[in-house]
Amino acid sequence: MKALVAVALAAALTSAPAMAQTRCLTETDAESIALVAMPDIVRGAGIVCAARLPAASLVRQTGGPFLDKYQTAADRAWPGARAAIVKLSDPAIDLLLGSDYARPLLTAALAPLLVGRIAPKDCGTIDHLLTLLAPLPPQNMAGVIVTTLHYLKTEKAKGKNVAVPDLPLCAEEPR
Repeated sequence: MKALVAVALAAALTSAPAMAQTRCLTETDAESIALVAMPDIVRGAGIVCAARLPAASLVRQTGGPFLDKYQTAADRAWPGARAAIVKLSDPAIDLLLGSDYARPLLTAALAPLLVGRIAPKDCGTIDHLLTLLAPLPPQNMAGVIVTTLHYLKTEKAKGKNVAVPDLPLCAEEPR
């Protein structure tokens, strides 16, 4: 069963860019996905940055109140993230996403994509940003991430050479 869920999730995620022409992630959708992935992303960043940061730095924590807060937010965000994934893929995937294996497989697939982009020289900046944002609710962190992705996509569309994941984000509403 675990293998079947993994194959189905992989198929759904890889077919999402093709379907993105007609379907996109709203800000709320993208924030839900970011919240669900956040605990694994922070843990992964801590591994990448272990040699560059002191053990007491926030990004190197493997447990405690900070990550507990994000895990709680991830748990609350899962239904919205699940609905967003279904919206981008086939409605039949919803059944597979109900499996106990789906969420860990999804975050295990997403986190390395983002963490793998971390350059060790950026670890100090990442830890500083995380420390500055830590007192805020996790939803604020997700909002910062999604707003940054929108900004980077806009800059890329203008012809600027910026690295941005190819996520099917809906056009951002003017603020």
